[in-house]
Amino acid sequence: MTLPGNDPAGVRLASVAVSDAASLDLPPLDPARHALRDHVLRHSVRRGDFTLKSGAKSSWFLDTKQTACRPDGVLLMADVALSIVPADATAIGGLTVGADPVAYAVAAIGATRGWSLKSFTVRKEAKDHGVTGRLAGALEPGDRVVITEDTVTRGTSIMEAVEVVRAFGAEPVMITVIVDRGGTCGAMAEAAGVPFVPMLTAVDLGFGFGT
Repeated sequence: MTLPGNDPAGVRLASVAVSDAASLDLPPLDPARHALRDHVLRHSVRRGDFTLKSGAKSSWFLDTKQTACRPDGVLLMADVALSIVPADATAIGGLTVGADPVAYAVAAIGATRGWSLKSFTVRKEAKDHGVTGRLAGALEPGDRVVITEDTVTRGTSIMEAVEVVRAFGAEPVMITVIVDRGGTCGAMAEAAGVPFVPMLTAVDLGFGFGT
């Protein structure tokens, strides 16, 4: 089927079908990641013929906000995130808008489980009035920061957030995303000296990196 008017991030959709997790031969995961993967496959993955923003063709489309913005998906996402966040982390955030639902949900649910994570947003452009600059939220200099995003393909927005946070005087201590689609962010994070620990990867979902 075709979804009129549904063209997120410049993706053109055609012959869209919801993925069936039970029909796929997938790599084993721990229970928390397994549950998150099931949700992503059910709600966030579509199969068909797609033209991506880059102009490349793909047989699958990923909209992880369909997981990050649903109440059951939020809980599953937080379960995985809080199992990998460093114990000394004090804040979580990243570039708007992809990071926003992840950061806010993980911080809020973490607060009910004994964590004290402040959340914040990196604006795409600096604000020139009121509280100026690119940062909005509770981030403070000296914070130990988890940089996040819903999906990463190339890694450029993730590394942009790393640079903004460092310039502010806080220290990125980990990068995590719901799904690493592209497989290139890990090398970029390593070069920047920040551990990269995705919740899921394209391979976990049954697809190749960069496909």
